[in-house]
Amino acid sequence: MEIITSSRIQKTKKYLRAAIILGLLSTLLILAGLAGLLTYAKIKGPPPLAVPQSTLFYGADGSIIGESNSGEKRYWVPLEDISPDLIDATLAIEDKGFFSHHGFDFKRITAAGLADLKAMAKVQGASTISQQYARNLFLTHDKTWKRKISEALYTLRLEMNYSKEEILEGYLNTIYYGHGAYGIEAASQFYFGKAADTLTVAEAAMLAGIPKGPSLYSPIDSFEKAKERQGLILKAMKEDKMITDEVATQAKARTLAIVGHYPHESLETAPYFQDVVKNILRNQLGIDERTIELGGLKVYTTLNPQHQQAAEDVIEREIGPESDIQVGFTAINPKNGHVTAMVGGRNYEESPFNRAVQAVRQPGSTIKPLLYYAAVEKGFTPSTTMRSELTTFKFDDGQSEYTPHNFNNKYAGDDITLAQAIAISDNVYAVKTHLFLGEETLTDTAKKFGLSTPVKKVPSSALGTSGARVIDMVNAYGMFANGGYKIRPVFITKVEGFSGETIYENKWEKEQVLDRDAAYVMTHMLSGIFDPKLNDYSTVTGITIRKDATRPYAGKSGTTNSDNWMIGFAPQLTAGVWTGYDKGKEISLVEDKYYAKNIWVHFMEEALKGEPVKAFKPTKNVKGYLVNPHNGKLATKGCPVQRFTYFVKGTEPTEYCDEHLHEEIPAKPPAAEPKEEKTPWYKKWTEWF
Repeated sequence: MEIITSSRIQKTKKYLRAAIILGLLSTLLILAGLAGLLTYAKIKGPPPLAVPQSTLFYGADGSIIGESNSGEKRYWVPLEDISPDLIDATLAIEDKGFFSHHGFDFKRITAAGLADLKAMAKVQGASTISQQYARNLFLTHDKTWKRKISEALYTLRLEMNYSKEEILEGYLNTIYYGHGAYGIEAASQFYFGKAADTLTVAEAAMLAGIPKGPSLYSPIDSFEKAKERQGLILKAMKEDKMITDEVATQAKARTLAIVGHYPHESLETAPYFQDVVKNILRNQLGIDERTIELGGLKVYTTLNPQHQQAAEDVIEREIGPESDIQVGFTAINPKNGHVTAMVGGRNYEESPFNRAVQAVRQPGSTIKPLLYYAAVEKGFTPSTTMRSELTTFKFDDGQSEYTPHNFNNKYAGDDITLAQAIAISDNVYAVKTHLFLGEETLTDTAKKFGLSTPVKKVPSSALGTSGARVIDMVNAYGMFANGGYKIRPVFITKVEGFSGETIYENKWEKEQVLDRDAAYVMTHMLSGIFDPKLNDYSTVTGITIRKDATRPYAGKSGTTNSDNWMIGFAPQLTAGVWTGYDKGKEISLVEDKYYAKNIWVHFMEEALKGEPVKAFKPTKNVKGYLVNPHNGKLATKGCPVQRFTYFVKGTEPTEYCDEHLHEEIPAKPPAAEPKEEKTPWYKKWTEWF
């Protein structure tokens, strides 16, 4: 018996020793495995936290004018811009021990396992916020072991490489809240129409309950269940001493107004403008399409929503739905080139072709101010006269002829001044000036003004037969308005990346490219299209809209058989309109020829409503004189029409008008006045007697 007992003891010791060794080996293997996992997680480094985010486009006033997304609303906000009550509510219901565990709450996992075992079903979740964030970022939501292992690895990588605050911020910005809203900012905007940092306790508790089951706890889909879960969360917050009993009771009783839509869900605001902005992001700033669509960019634009709305309203009112005539419109701040409004057509959905930027149309007489600016630089003045009569010009060494015609074939049959030629849009004067200066002068001047389409070196270019874009022409007139500084159309002022870093910022340096005095003289002459004192064989071209103008304007209209233009400016704003048909169909109806002018003046009046009325300020080297506008000479009291006109100092007229002198001209005095003859004294004595 003793031998048998001893043998059993030996065997027991042997088994015990083996068990201990196996236990130690298992422990070592587990520790080695854990060390391997930690090493792997550390070597792999921080997983990228970038997720698809909506790119937002902002107007000049800071309002959101549009967004780019794939049907998912995502707006990243820093943790400090999230309501503390929302953070507390989320921690209370999702992960009470978030700041104390290292990614896994083993106590909670054990409790959840026992609860599931007792119920023989999955009744309690144990995923921490870190685990949920890892799943949302990198994994699917299937329930395979492979996914669970991957989730654990990603969770370790998150916890080892990011702070708790960074993980919490990421979680709150990526969790799904239903109805296409990803992240708390999108959810707050959708459900309550407010920013996430302004949520109340009641609202925060309501939103914190949705991620558990967005289709089940959305207050839009089931308000009763949403209220039940809100109460559960308020109770948890109260138990964790995040809020008092009184606050919890008041929050539960508070009536919440559910909005149920996004404040900027429509992309109707300036769609043509937004197309240009996206094109600049792609082709000029080199940002790829996916980043533009889902990179969470913040694009700050120059669009003035009030100007844009005014432009759209005026165009719709002036043209009317019955007409199929098209329109291209641009407004620019002449101080810096910022594009404040743009309309590229009557209906973006029917035709996204942008007639303000893409279309190249004949500008007609709107090109003349550029020609006349060059003339003023070369010595022309508002009083320079040329004969207005039907004229045939020969060029190419006499091999070719060109005969320009005035509107309705009317001519002065006499000399007219440059100021009049602009105001009544005399074509003969323009072609004579063009040929006098040399055809290359207008081509070079157009480049100086920023036109991207070349002006052909032919006589008819003086009348705008070389095509131009609306935006280029408006930008060119803006250089008159700002005193001759170089500007270019600006659509974007700044672009910020996903994490708030500045990707691009527009910088403008002041560069004088036009002669200030010549630019002012031109500006003053362009104000003459509204002044009937310049009427001659025809009325000034702005006479039809003069009654609608309540402030000083300068501008020029232009008309071809298929194009109708009006471009003009006040000191604060430049705008231009083209109307016509896409396929070059002739504008036949009389009223069609006034669309551009009417749109322009009503837009300017509406856009500048409430703005101070500013006059065009003369430069230091110009001086004004009263002249007879019909002959350009200095006016006398007898001149029935007198117009105050500015000249560059030293170029002003010196001859007075003598056409209206009513006094008789005195006779010419003798060369020398005769001396008085003296009478001798004796003759005086004789005459006395």
